[in-house]
Amino acid sequence: MKRGAPHLDHADVAIVGAGPAGLMAAVAAAGGGRRAVVLEQLEGPGRKLLASGGGRCNLTNTLAPDALAARFGRQGRFLRPAIEAMDSQGLRAFLDSLGVATHAPDGVHVYPASEKAADVLGALRRRLKELGVAVRAQMCVTGLWLEGGVLGGIETGGGRVAAQRVILATGGKGYPGLGATGTGYALARQAGHTLVEPTPALVPLVTRETWPRHCAGVSLPLARVRIDLPRQPRAGLLGAVLFTHTGLSGPAVLDLSGDVAALLAGRESVPLRIDLSPGTTRHEWLARFGRWQEGAAAKTVRALLDRHLPRALVAAMLRLAGMDLDGRAAGLGRASQQRLADLLTALPLEVVATEGWGRAMVTRGGIPLKEVDPETLGSRRLPGLFFAGEILDLDGPSGGFNLQWAFSSGYLAGRAASQPRD
Repeated sequence: MKRGAPHLDHADVAIVGAGPAGLMAAVAAAGGGRRAVVLEQLEGPGRKLLASGGGRCNLTNTLAPDALAARFGRQGRFLRPAIEAMDSQGLRAFLDSLGVATHAPDGVHVYPASEKAADVLGALRRRLKELGVAVRAQMCVTGLWLEGGVLGGIETGGGRVAAQRVILATGGKGYPGLGATGTGYALARQAGHTLVEPTPALVPLVTRETWPRHCAGVSLPLARVRIDLPRQPRAGLLGAVLFTHTGLSGPAVLDLSGDVAALLAGRESVPLRIDLSPGTTRHEWLARFGRWQEGAAAKTVRALLDRHLPRALVAAMLRLAGMDLDGRAAGLGRASQQRLADLLTALPLEVVATEGWGRAMVTRGGIPLKEVDPETLGSRRLPGLFFAGEILDLDGPSGGFNLQWAFSSGYLAGRAASQPRD
């Protein structure tokens, strides 16, 4: 925008993005005595928050801070200051102070007691109103306002918003219809930041094989999934797996999907192996088949396997093994036993794509962590600029980790932005 452009607003802290990170940043900044304004491109705040957890809003989990940070892997060290500023207990206490009780029905995953994301958003909006924070919706941010390399605020399609401190909480690229269009990356580049190429994460996977569509909707409560490539952990991930019309989903698959998406950037496909019944080894399956031949010879292999796995999946395994669906245990030859044991313990599937940004719950990639001070989430490139949430190259598994990071990072960035400059 040209010099002399009209001022739309002025504030001490301008926050771009009204998701959980941006709203919490505004609460923290205003709570620190600063005048804050939130700019949101959609017609209202918190659209992705409303959709989280199917509307139930898995806010966080009951893990201790060290265990929670460890689940972020190599990135865990960076998020420690944010978690120390607001851990899961702190988040629950904060929400309780706003009138939103929380509970952990399974002892691990934490939800609002009403299991309504709208209650969380409503409480945050009321708190912002109490603090005098303006949330300006349908605001198209076009750039940072820089004068001689000094941050002056935000440029928008309707004028400038003057602010000495700016927090970018624009999210990543997942679910673009809910506002995550990656617009913050251009703003960060304007400040001199680079970008780790974003890829979808926590996203369903598309397989080359078409047989999973015949098992669509079938869920295994516990399976082990691993990437079958050199230098990939052989232990894989343990959790629920869901078969879909296009391939695979479920917590274990979603948690692995970021790694798969990153590999797909340089490969045509990524091989997976799935242990359908962890705890039962290949040797134990073979021993079980032997017992079937001795004590249940007249029963079909399908009926016997149905006791251990969903019926549709059993049928698929028998077909893949080249076996008759009505074949009796008495006729289960050694070669068939070997093929079936291999499939049950290391089912091969070839992933050729993810279901893309439209189904990605989070983004892997973004602003490199080395360019940001973890103690304040302030930019190392431009004084006065801060980051919060998914815009940074930091993502966690499913189960409340990413929302906890959003709230914690928003709180830390807002608190830091409210401090006087040295």
